[in-house]
Amino acid sequence: MNTPTPEEYSSAARWRLLRDLGVLQVKLVVDGLRDIILVPASLVAGIISIVSSNDGKPGPQFYQLLAWGRQSEIWINLFGAVKNSPEEVGQQQSFGNKDIDDIVGRLETFVVDEVKRGGVTTQARDRLDKILDAVQRKRRN
Repeated sequence: MNTPTPEEYSSAARWRLLRDLGVLQVKLVVDGLRDIILVPASLVAGIISIVSSNDGKPGPQFYQLLAWGRQSEIWINLFGAVKNSPEEVGQQQSFGNKDIDDIVGRLETFVVDEVKRGGVTTQARDRLDKILDAVQRKRRN
């Protein structure tokens, strides 16, 4: 059995990196195209979900789009090549277990607290509720 030389290991690692770099570029383009499509599609699906509500409950269109988006995210597997990285790189977690949803949750808690206090956000929420109720009534008639 032939043992690979250090040069052969180095060459294989270099070619794997070049392959991973090329694949990442393709995945970034696909991911970007998906995002370009999802921006207007999510707005349309959200509006359709709101205006097509039954018994005051929003329609499922927005969440169906999110489910498709999640599946496409798994399929694209943008950062899948990290499995080829040296162990110390693959194990780093700069952000810990936090994500943008955590930040949104904190912001949402702040806004909800403001609404409970009856501040400006309460007035804005009430106006938006009236507008959405009117849109739904028009749709039913």
